[in-house]
Amino acid sequence: MYSQHLVKVHSHNDYNQTIPFWDAYSNGVTSIEADIFLKDNNLYVSHNQEDINISRTLEDLYLKPLETALKMQYKKEQQLFFLIDIKTEAEATLNKLIAILNKYKTITSNKNIKIIISGNRPKSDTYIKYPSFIFFDFQELGQSISKENWEKVATVSVDFKKYSKWNGLGRLTEDDRNRVSSIISQAKTTKKPFRFWGAPDTKSAWKAFLELGVDIINTDTPYNCVHYIESLPKRLVTARNFSKVYIPTYKTDQKDLPVKNIILLIGDGNGLSQISSAVLANSGALSLTQLKSIGFIKTQSADDFTTDSAAAGTALTTGQKTNNRAIGTDSLRKPIANILEILQKRKFSTGIITTDEITGATPASFYAHREERSDTEGISKDLLKSKLNLFVGGGASTFKDTSLGSKFKLLTSVKEMQTATIDTVGVFIAPNRVPSVLEGRGDVLAEATKYSLEFLNKKNKPFFLMVEGAQIDSFGHVNNTAGIVAETIDFDTAITQALIFADKNEGTLVIITADHETSGFAIPQGNLKEHKIEGDFITNDHTATMVPIFSYGPHSQDFQGVYENNEVFNKILSLLK
Repeated sequence: MYSQHLVKVHSHNDYNQTIPFWDAYSNGVTSIEADIFLKDNNLYVSHNQEDINISRTLEDLYLKPLETALKMQYKKEQQLFFLIDIKTEAEATLNKLIAILNKYKTITSNKNIKIIISGNRPKSDTYIKYPSFIFFDFQELGQSISKENWEKVATVSVDFKKYSKWNGLGRLTEDDRNRVSSIISQAKTTKKPFRFWGAPDTKSAWKAFLELGVDIINTDTPYNCVHYIESLPKRLVTARNFSKVYIPTYKTDQKDLPVKNIILLIGDGNGLSQISSAVLANSGALSLTQLKSIGFIKTQSADDFTTDSAAAGTALTTGQKTNNRAIGTDSLRKPIANILEILQKRKFSTGIITTDEITGATPASFYAHREERSDTEGISKDLLKSKLNLFVGGGASTFKDTSLGSKFKLLTSVKEMQTATIDTVGVFIAPNRVPSVLEGRGDVLAEATKYSLEFLNKKNKPFFLMVEGAQIDSFGHVNNTAGIVAETIDFDTAITQALIFADKNEGTLVIITADHETSGFAIPQGNLKEHKIEGDFITNDHTATMVPIFSYGPHSQDFQGVYENNEVFNKILSLLK
């Protein structure tokens, strides 16, 4: 959308930046403005006459730095509009400017630079008499001008406040939008780059002007504006995969009935904004949003304000908070029994599914005991020693020269679980890293959930199944909105399978939560009808925000409220007596 509309960012009153010219130019700004005053036969850059500082001349602040940049061939292909706003009498000031510019042939002869006069300008019928390197900003839209003088016009601009009082927050009213659109359409007929001055200077305003087709965006924060516009194509996405919303029966939901089976689904990095983005991209609903029992869990680890997946996974599965990077060990580095090991002694069948490698931090927390999450060799040995009945994940190459095949019947696809009769099975869905939804992974997470539940249920024993949607976190770390939306919607398809199973098999409790939030994800704007989401980020790491916990089935109400993540373990065990 925006790649076809080449937009210039205009550093308004650029001399107010910490380092005039260089701040804007080095950050890719392609239009820079300086206000000038003629005083004592010199040109000074200032906003007001009384604020003139004799050390801040046009030459020192702009012409010499620009000449230096050009001689260094720094950003030599970057186009630049150098807009000079004349604050004193037009002709005398312009004549002095021309005299000074004649000393800077490197600038005036450069085809990528246009020197544009704004503010106090000579009459438009005299434009043609000025040198070829002088152009003008035309602000009298609708007035006639001769063809030869029109050739000297580089840009068209108008005062935004004549058409709207919008402050850049929220959105333009319909009436204001129509007026603003009308003047933009009129300006477009001139086939000259168009700019509003006196316009709101916010992200919402920048996006609105982009959508309306404004060619030059006015801003006092050039770095932020350039970053916003350049990153927008990656952050503004249209959903391509969808989740068919399942409406549960609620037959046993929030009832004080015995709990037999537990299905714990963990969306790695899945905070409220990630969920919201999937809801809004999926026509306003998910299977997840049909649930009534909702709470929040605090995610701090034993040694850090912000947890990692290892400590968070260990807290969920052992009931003890531990240090970051620890897998199944306490803060003193001693192994702790996890919930699967406890339930295996009670004759429960157990399984884990992940779209990560099977030795990843979250799945490993359900079978391994290692001080360091990067100890892949040790974690893989713990999988061999585990009493799991099934696993599904990536990372087959890690086990190439091990006896894993004698421990688990290794199937070639999750569908083979439908006919498997052996007690322990494993499915590798990738030799190393599991492909993402955007890379064509397909419906394997939902299928793995469905067939694993059927496999465990055939044993006629209670079971615990953990299902991880791992790559919500992965795309949070790289600030990829499309990936977050796709993976969160895909995670909902697995939730759907869990809810369908729970409705068909009384005594099944479904719990959906996250280990932590990743990226400080936000969704400032979007479009419901077009399944569009604009994402934004504050970090490429985890955050300390609380994460939601949803539950469905008997005793789901027990998981409401706000509590620590390690309490999930205690709440589950208290129901499995």
